[in-house]
Amino acid sequence: MLKRDILRRKEDFDLIYKKGRSVGERYIVLFYMKNGLSYNRIAFLASKKVGNSVRRNRAKRLMKESYRFLKDDIGNGYDIIFIARNTINGKKLRDVEKSMANSLSKSKLYQR
Repeated sequence: MLKRDILRRKEDFDLIYKKGRSVGERYIVLFYMKNGLSYNRIAFLASKKVGNSVRRNRAKRLMKESYRFLKDDIGNGYDIIFIARNTINGKKLRDVEKSMANSLSKSKLYQR
C-alpha cells in the first residue's frame, strides 16, 4: 500500500463516521464514503475490546492480507475503514476474507 492510500487524519475519520455508511459482518465492521479521488484510502482498526496488543495486531494483519486479495475487485474513489470485532480472535485468514468480501458486497463496493 502506498502512503497516499492510508487514512490518517482525525478529520477524515470523523467525517466518515458522521456522513458515511456502515455495514456489519461477523468479524468486521465496514465504514465507507465517497472521497472524490481516483483511488481508495483505507484504514484498519482494532480496539482494546479485541484483546491485548498481540491479538489486535494479528486482527489488523488478517484484515490487511484479506484486503490485499480483494483490492483489485473493489471500485475506486472511496474512503474505507475496516474495524475488527472481538469475534475475529482465533479465526483463519479465509474466514476473515469471506467476511470482508460479504461486507464489501453488501455495500456494493465489490465488483465480483
